[in-house]
Amino acid sequence: MRLAQSADLDAVIAIDPIAERESSRRSFLESSIRRGECWLAVSSGTAVGFVILQYTFYGNGFVPLLVVQASARRRGVGRRLLEHAALICTTPKLFTSTNESNTAMRSLLQRVGFEPSGVIHNLDPGDAELVYVRKA
Repeated sequence: MRLAQSADLDAVIAIDPIAERESSRRSFLESSIRRGECWLAVSSGTAVGFVILQYTFYGNGFVPLLVVQASARRRGVGRRLLEHAALICTTPKLFTSTNESNTAMRSLLQRVGFEPSGVIHNLDPGDAELVYVRKA
């Protein structure tokens, strides 16, 4: 794990298929890196995943985005990224969310000690956003 630097932007974008096609996502990633909020998982010198940790959710830690390169999935990278975010989080509660349809992320959150905390409707039609929390 290491903090992403501005020189890592292209590698971070290459991990995230949405960032490759949406300029707003690229801008979000660039600003997250610039603010020191983006942590990389590196394997053999290559970035294979990243997590963004912010403090924008009612003053609590919040992970708005975690992405693992498709070829590195199911190898514990996502777990290590979430555990790292929990380790460095400076608040007693760390929140994140995912779509109800994202069963892989929901399973990962359960495995690393996150518990359901609420539901937000009307963000994505027909696919509720499930909020999770992990307490220190």
